[in-house]
This record gives sequence, structure tokens and C-alpha cells, in this order.
Amino acid sequence: MRALWTHREAELATGGQAVGEWDVNGLSIDTRSLETGQLFVPLKDIRDGHDFIPMAYEKGAGAVISEHPVSDTPALIVPDGLKALEDLAIAARKRSSAVRIAVTGSVGKTSVKELIATMCRAAGNTHASIKSYNNHWGVPLTLAGMAQDTKYGVFEMGMNHAGELAALSKIVRPNIALITKIAPAHMAHFENIEGIAKAKAEIFASLEKGGTAIIPADSPHASLLAQQAGNVNVLRFGFDEHADARILSSSNTPSGSRARMDILGETVDVEIPLVGAHWIENVAVALLVVKVAGVDLELASNALKTQGNISGRGQVFNLCVDQKQIRLIDESYNANPESMRAAIAVLGLNRGRKIAVLGDMLELGDDEAAMHVDLFGPLQDAKIDLVVTCGECMKNLNDVLPKAVNGGWYKDHNACLDGLISSVKDGDIVMVKGSNASGMGKLVASLKQYSHANNNSNKKDKTHVL
Repeated sequence: MRALWTHREAELATGGQAVGEWDVNGLSIDTRSLETGQLFVPLKDIRDGHDFIPMAYEKGAGAVISEHPVSDTPALIVPDGLKALEDLAIAARKRSSAVRIAVTGSVGKTSVKELIATMCRAAGNTHASIKSYNNHWGVPLTLAGMAQDTKYGVFEMGMNHAGELAALSKIVRPNIALITKIAPAHMAHFENIEGIAKAKAEIFASLEKGGTAIIPADSPHASLLAQQAGNVNVLRFGFDEHADARILSSSNTPSGSRARMDILGETVDVEIPLVGAHWIENVAVALLVVKVAGVDLELASNALKTQGNISGRGQVFNLCVDQKQIRLIDESYNANPESMRAAIAVLGLNRGRKIAVLGDMLELGDDEAAMHVDLFGPLQDAKIDLVVTCGECMKNLNDVLPKAVNGGWYKDHNACLDGLISSVKDGDIVMVKGSNASGMGKLVASLKQYSHANNNSNKKDKTHVL
């Protein structure tokens, strides 16, 4: 297997000075997950990554990037580590003929990125962002790790301020760039939602010549997005009769979703093991992307049947809590009003007593109190039986909940976990969602750990009795 980077290639890409002769098979910014033979890139955040260079060598790093002199060890000396990472990313882009696909949106970008990657892998060597590595270091890290023989590169791009996506687009220079949806996320950093739309449209700023911009046809901001895209090929997806990827019919059950779609004049039937109307729209834009990228639609739709659940985005777990069997729907990866409504609707598809555990939605700006209260309508529509709230912002929703469905308000995720455990009954379906900083992800992890410990304890007790 060809090395990802040799010392000479890294020198030429960054203008740095190599110490020793070396090659590396990947990149890492975290010694906890670094694998043997990778290039360690020390970034500066709460801690200076240079502090972990000795650990990187102990873990078997093939080389390290350093802003400080080193001797007798494989390294690349550069003035600025992040700039060197960006330079490697640009060099990786230039040496590959991969179709580069950039994905952004207020909601659904990780999910759509995963769908696109699944379908592209069925057609050829595909490189995609891991987890939600979508920021100023995550995007260049992903691109710099792209092998030269890659056929499709799929890059998730996020932002919470104007200007961020323009910078990322300049590094990736996508052939295809898409916006999943515009919703009130990160409103604290924008005057209005139109500002968010314009900031998202920055992803089109550095499209390659002949590139394609893809936008949501049903969005009230569709015209603005098309205008911001400029003089490029603009395609649309959604339910609109003029959409280039049009959803003709769809249905959802607690175990999956089906749809018939028209993708650039080709009818395709889709079946996915993922639940919710929002997944239908995600699939529509993903199919449009891969069609433009040259992937056969039949091959792509068959690949979707094997799409696995994505961590924190609808994963389902069967747990035993104090000898009570419950089903947990983990929607804990981030939240805004749009994604919260979608998750509540999915919970409503289930039979049995339905419990929504809702943590704060953050960075919503001046209207955050009203946006939390407004969740009461979707909860009613979905016939949710019990609503457990957590965090200062969710107090606003808690105050309008009728006594019959009010499962209590809790200050933090630890107290919320205790309250939930005491509230569940055998057969309950529990959905957990909130912004990352709300602690809902920690609540899910603790609930699963509690269930595991509980089950092991029961097994020991039964063994002792026998």
C-alpha cells in the first residue's frame, strides 16, 4: 500500500523542513486515538498539542509536525501547525482526481454525509469525514487524509459565524456542494435566519468550474440560496413539483422508511432502515448528489438498504432498567427547533407509553424561550405521554406542560437521569434529545451503563440463588 505522505511530499506541500526520512499512513490530532504509523498534528486549543508529542512517539507515530526544533526523531518542522495541515489538505486535493462533495446545513448534514458516503462506497474508493469533523481543523484534517486514488471525497462543513464556510470551501474547492436545510440554529450569532441562509451559501463560494450547487426546493430561502450560488448549475430537492430530486410518495413506520422519488427524470424506489420523514428528505438530496457524481441509482438505492444507524441520531437500544424493559431512541447529538420536532415526530410513530427527555436547545438568540415553549405543539401532535425536561432553557417548556404529561424538570443531566430511572415503566419508549452542551449525550451513556450494570447484577444474583 502506498504511503499517504512521505517526508519529501510533506516538505513540498508545506514548505517545512523534514527531520529524518519517513512516511506515514494517516493523520491524527489526538494521542488517545493515534494509530501506529500516523502523522501526529499538534493543534492549539485548551492545551497546546505540542505537550503530547512525547506521547505520540510512545504510541508509535510515524512522524510529528512541530513548531519547535526536534532532533533525531522523524518530524516536520513548520512555523504554524494548523497552516501546515491546511497546506497538506490543499496538496491532497491537487494530486487527486476525486469528485469532491461538500455538505452543510442547519440540520441533517452528518446524516446526509453518511448516506452519500454509503452509496459512493458501492461505486468506488470513497473518503469521508469521520464523526462530525466539520470545523476549521476537521475539514483540512479530513482532506489531508485523502489518498491519491480516491474516487469520491465527501466533506461535512459546519459553521456558527459568517465567513467560516467561505474559508472551508476555498480549501476543498468542491465539485458538488449542497445545503440540506436552513433552520434557526446558532441564531445567537446572526441578526435573522436570512443571515444564516447567506452564511450557509458561502459553501458555493469556491465551487470548481462546472460545479453544481444543490439547495432545498421547499425552503422559503430557496431563491436567496440560488441567488447566492451565482452562475453555477443549481439543482433542487424536495416535494416541490419542479424539484430535480422530487419525493413522489413516502411512508414511515417505527422500523424504517420507504419512498418513491424522481431523480433527474429517473424513478427510484427507496427503502431504508431509518425512521422519520426527515430521512426521506435526506435520502432525496443524497440520491441527487450521487447521480450528479456519476453513481448508478440502482446501485445507490440498494446500498441504502444496509445504511446503519448514526451515533446520537436515532440509534435504538433495548435496555433493562430495574427489571423494566424499555426502548431507548438516542437522538442526543445536538438539537435545534427543526431537529427537535423531527425527533418528537419519530417518537410519536411508536406504540406504547412514549417519554420525551428534552435538554436545552442552545445558541438560539433572543427568541430561545419562545422556541422552547413552541415544542408543546409537536409534543401534543405526536401524543407524547410524558415529557421530562432538563436545563434552564427547558424550564420554559416545563412551565406550560399540563400536569398529566409533566415528568418533571431537572437542573442537570445527573438529576435528570435519576428522575427518569424512577419514572420509567415496563414497555416504555424513551427518546432523548438536546444540544451537545445540555448533557443529553452523557445521560444516554449513563443510562446504558446503568442498564448494563443492572443486568450483570441480576445475573450474579440468579447464579447465587442456583
